[in-house]
Amino acid sequence: MLAFCFAAGHAAGQDAQATIERVKQSVVPIGTYERTRTPAFAFRGTAFVVGDGTFVVTNAHVLPGVLDTTRLEVLGVLVAGPSADKVEFREAKQVAVDPGSDLAVLKIGGAPLPALQIRNSDGVKEGQPIMFTGFPIGAAIGLFPATHRGIVSSITPIAIPQARSAELDPKTIRRLTTGTFPIFQLDATAYPGNSGSPVFDPATGEVLGVINMVFVKGTKETALTQPSGITYAIPSKFLQDLVQKAR
Repeated sequence: MLAFCFAAGHAAGQDAQATIERVKQSVVPIGTYERTRTPAFAFRGTAFVVGDGTFVVTNAHVLPGVLDTTRLEVLGVLVAGPSADKVEFREAKQVAVDPGSDLAVLKIGGAPLPALQIRNSDGVKEGQPIMFTGFPIGAAIGLFPATHRGIVSSITPIAIPQARSAELDPKTIRRLTTGTFPIFQLDATAYPGNSGSPVFDPATGEVLGVINMVFVKGTKETALTQPSGITYAIPSKFLQDLVQKAR
């Protein structure tokens, strides 16, 4: 029995390793590029490739409010170049943005990249194992994708009514008046730079959600004076609808 358990666990670990290697090929840093700036690429968050390989997904809040067109600043992603030590910048154009779910789909130029499959998140259960890959801390520790693992610890409404009116701020009021929807609370720690990271099934690599670091803090953590270490993700069913609109 012990030998069987060890073999099963070893096989599961190998499956997860293979999944991570596949997913990493589809996860890219997103930011703005200005040729005369140092550094030329300003990192803003994580994105990942979907669809036919020419679309990327990230959080809407990751996108810049405005671009400095006088300095030819453009939005885009970094992808692997022809050799291991080189990367290339590809411009990205917004094609679908949903501020309500804080998701955005962009179109990139160039040859198609390996794409992740999106699974409908209605079947996700509490206690289900997950992984997510992105760029924690961003350029501060280098733009190398890192993977974290955990479980779905809770499926909970995005906004919780405050006990006192004094605790309400404009973001919370907007969320309460426009309606709530369930999000995934994860027993895993994300960091600045992980916004936009795909949450995926360790066995298949299918996307189950999108890490969100800013949008949810304004509603679910307004009463906390210290960081909670809790990570939230937007369920992928909202992403499926947005990708369909973008095509």
